[in-house]
Amino acid sequence: MSDEAAAVVEPQSITLDVNVEETSTCQRKVTVSIPREEIDRYHEEAVGDLMPTALLPGFRPGRAPRKLVGNRFKTELNDQIRSKLLNDALSRVTEQEKLAPISEPDLDVAAVILPDEGPMTFEFTIEVRPEFELPEWKGLKIDRPSRDISDEDVAEALANLLRERGRLVPAKGSPQPGDLIVANLKFTDAAGELLSHAEEVEIVVRPKLSLADAELAGFDALLAKAKAGETVTAEVTVSDEAAVEAMRGQTATMSLELLDLKRFETPELTPALLGELGEFESADALNEAIRKQLESQLNWHQRKQVRHQVSSSLTASATWDLPPDLLRRQSQRELERSILELRRSGFDDDSIRRYVNDLRQSVMASTARALKEHFILEKIAEAEKVADTAGDYDGEIRAIAAQSGESPRRVRASLERRGLMDVLRNQIIERKTVDLITSQATFNDVPFEFPKPDAEAIDHAVCGIAAGEDEIPTTPVPHESPAD
Repeated sequence: MSDEAAAVVEPQSITLDVNVEETSTCQRKVTVSIPREEIDRYHEEAVGDLMPTALLPGFRPGRAPRKLVGNRFKTELNDQIRSKLLNDALSRVTEQEKLAPISEPDLDVAAVILPDEGPMTFEFTIEVRPEFELPEWKGLKIDRPSRDISDEDVAEALANLLRERGRLVPAKGSPQPGDLIVANLKFTDAAGELLSHAEEVEIVVRPKLSLADAELAGFDALLAKAKAGETVTAEVTVSDEAAVEAMRGQTATMSLELLDLKRFETPELTPALLGELGEFESADALNEAIRKQLESQLNWHQRKQVRHQVSSSLTASATWDLPPDLLRRQSQRELERSILELRRSGFDDDSIRRYVNDLRQSVMASTARALKEHFILEKIAEAEKVADTAGDYDGEIRAIAAQSGESPRRVRASLERRGLMDVLRNQIIERKTVDLITSQATFNDVPFEFPKPDAEAIDHAVCGIAAGEDEIPTTPVPHESPAD
């Protein structure tokens, strides 16, 4: 061993007195006491580091007495020592107590004082991964939706696609299902106070109207006899998870002023339209692309229902509670994760908006289930050494890019800018772990029918604010991303 290697000295670990109190399954209250001996050691090290460059009147650099340097720079040294003690102590607590934090410690740094005498004491709360016994995950019995994509399925999807490209023409009379109306919306509480309003909203008439924090059934029937210039009213019940707590579960009145009525004229499938839809050379090529998209959506429904059954089996014994703050923070992540998965599977913005509006109205309960499932899948992944690879990210990003019409580079830049790469990582690990579980499961194929859209979703909340964000994030790939 060389003299240089022999001179390398391992840094001395800080000695602490630690008390950890379990306040809930995922929360710990930690009290830390740093002995005076450790504070003095850190002080001596800090003064020693400062000595060579300390400038004091009457002394050359590095020649001032140690005690004089300590007194002259006491304030600066105390701030430095306190900061280093806190950082080292937090790292040591995590290691010493074998904590598995899932968030930053809730610590008021400004309230921590470095005393002139005695120990330095502080406390904080921290959220940690729950401790639990793994449920039995091998040999599950699962119903798997199954369907052969028929020509009728393709024809129906093509009709919906053409309808989206249809020309809107003025219509008279009352709205019929499938028509588009332009309306002013106003929502008031039981006392008649205005909650929110929206001007000139375009809405397709369907049996249900889906809002960010409520759903109105019988929407088509409400408008069945309305004429332009008239106002109709209906009562809606605000979701129990609305952003405005005082309105949760309360009844609000919606006033809808019908401004205009339009009807779709379905266009003919001309060569020009085929080019607009994706540079298809023929109707057969378009039909084949639609068939592949339907297969992708069927795959999503299969994964969703299989995942739901796997989740129900795994979380059946997970009766532990999760901190409300954690649930609130993670609820938006759950929405983002769902959107990424839907986007990857080829769903359009209207379908995603309907799904997200439904999810928003039960997002806390959905997030609790998803988090419990995540912790269990994470533990299985660790035990079975399931890991993510660069190829996994490339595959996910290519799939999102293919469905969004963006380049993979642009998609990656958008995900990185919005801090969604960790969401993507969780999605990859969880999917691979679910694949491992299902590879050892027994399947029973059951018939599947594609759900028919019976709700029109709009980006508006009765209370004016949607839970988690002001607007529903319909796409994770904005067009202003850096160009390829």
